[in-house]
Amino acid sequence: MEDTMKRNVLLTSCMIAPLMLAGLEGQARDRASIRNGRYLVMIAGCNDCHTKGYAFADGRIPESQWLKGDDLGWNGPWGTTWPVNLRLLASSMSEREWMRTKYAKTRPPMPWYALRDMTDRDFRDIYRYLRHLGPAGRPAPAFLPPDKIPPEPFVRYPR
Repeated sequence: MEDTMKRNVLLTSCMIAPLMLAGLEGQARDRASIRNGRYLVMIAGCNDCHTKGYAFADGRIPESQWLKGDDLGWNGPWGTTWPVNLRLLASSMSEREWMRTKYAKTRPPMPWYALRDMTDRDFRDIYRYLRHLGPAGRPAPAFLPPDKIPPEPFVRYPR
């Protein structure tokens, strides 16, 4: 009886161990994806527009404040746009929906072509990093057409 019980415990352990290891491997892969997403956000300049005050503080803004958008508008022949709150955006989308935005031609000054040219893996890692940060802040102001005067503050591009 005791040998049967030992054998059952051993067999059960052998069956569970690979599942546990697979889970740990998945967690390590997720952490690497999030780390890469953070790195990409930093080197691609996402914070320059999507984090209030980032460029003026030489990048010394706490990570908890990153990517919540900004109230500094960008005005030009296209109208006026504001940097979207990427944390709210990513939290409202599935990964599949996020991946579809990779090729969306957005209004200036967003360099949409930089996103288009990223690898799918890198674009997905940015999404995973944004989801890791979690939702925070408020939505960006709505687009204003060219005939509307935006509220201060805004940067005016030559017409």
